[in-house]
Amino acid sequence: MLADACRATISSAEGDVKLVFCGTPQFAVPTLEAVLKAGHRVELVVTQPDRPSGRGMQLTAPPLKQISLARGLPVVQPEKLKSNLEFRAQLEAIHPDAILVVAYGRIVPRWMLDLPPHGNLNLHASLLPKYRGAAPIQWAVAMGETETGATTMRIDEGLDTGEMLLQARLSILPNQTSVDLFPLLAQRGALLMVETLAGLEAGTIAPTMQDESLATLAPILKREEGVIDFHRSAHEIFNRWRGFQPWPGVYTTLQGKKTVLSRIQVAERPERTTEPGEVVVEQGHWFAACGEGTWLEVLEVQLEGKKRMLAADFLRGHALTSGEKLR
Repeated sequence: MLADACRATISSAEGDVKLVFCGTPQFAVPTLEAVLKAGHRVELVVTQPDRPSGRGMQLTAPPLKQISLARGLPVVQPEKLKSNLEFRAQLEAIHPDAILVVAYGRIVPRWMLDLPPHGNLNLHASLLPKYRGAAPIQWAVAMGETETGATTMRIDEGLDTGEMLLQARLSILPNQTSVDLFPLLAQRGALLMVETLAGLEAGTIAPTMQDESLATLAPILKREEGVIDFHRSAHEIFNRWRGFQPWPGVYTTLQGKKTVLSRIQVAERPERTTEPGEVVVEQGHWFAACGEGTWLEVLEVQLEGKKRMLAADFLRGHALTSGEKLR
């Protein structure tokens, strides 16, 4: 039976495992810090190359590289893995007990999977087998889940299909967004990885195969996911807004212009005959009709080419009247 590690603590799982750590964004940083605090030896950090970012498109190091260099850890940034003989020789010379992979963003080749005795251990931000893929946190929120979590698993050649090791559960509160959950799951997952390493060293973890009948996918987000279908219920649209933060957000077309609904809430209104997407302006409030007779209130909005503003301010400066349609 898969162990549940909701109460994992670093202090209960100290050790000295020789590791290679693969990761890129901020989500990976707490796990690196946790395994170092637990006494494990990170012989090498592998992260993606520096990329242009920001308005000036300046070359910027990934968050994991920045923290690794600050801690004096060696860092490599290979463009390719599968046929990279120099990188392969470097890892083989280390003889790691395990390779940790946390939000690295690259496919791990077969030769890396076969290298360490404990395998390549991945921290995945969902309760596998649900939400396999690149955006598990966003899709769990967007689909209205009330619970998510983290899973440690051994990577195989499938898409998040490997044997599960430990899981930790986390409730999703009704108004939490994916932005709120990222740091919570990063911290919970960091503790889970430390406990996983301790359990593997002690031989107390029994890997569990995933139930394919329960598998769902969480594919990488695309811009078009943010287009609002007002035939959905207000709760469904609100959940998608919560899940698709900070990108792609949710947006529609108003008076021929792209309009981002920056902040919304489900509204309770008397029943009336309306079509999905129809606007009702009432005493400085902006409501939008949705499917199943439900309503959203628009609280903040950003019209194409304009700054984000409160809906009340938008209404004072724009000729928006009841009966217009969001499309």
